[in-house]
Amino acid sequence: QVQLVESGGGLVQPGGSLRLSCVASGIIFRIKTMSWYRQPPGNQRELVATIASDYTTDYAEAVKGRFTISRDNAKNTVHLQMDSLKLEDTAVYSCSTVQFYTRSWGQGTQVTVSP
Repeated sequence: QVQLVESGGGLVQPGGSLRLSCVASGIIFRIKTMSWYRQPPGNQRELVATIASDYTTDYAEAVKGRFTISRDNAKNTVHLQMDSLKLEDTAVYSCSTVQFYTRSWGQGTQVTVSP
């Protein structure tokens, strides 16, 4: 059974930083592509960043140059470093992966960017 547990969200002012973490279990973490998604209030969920098993990364245009995804295979953890946060980054952030053709999600962590 796949379990994904996020942490690190909170309230931050514009221009500030947060670091999200997601601990995974029930998977062979080192071979998995891991992703961060977000769902802003009243909007659909959107892909933020992805890191493959070979550490190749990809980012949504809206966060390129500000967010950094990384992984620690020894700790089954994927991180999302978020810098220069903007009001429009406010959302519930969730990590995700696919196992046996099924996408699994964590419970999400709230990030609120407000003056």
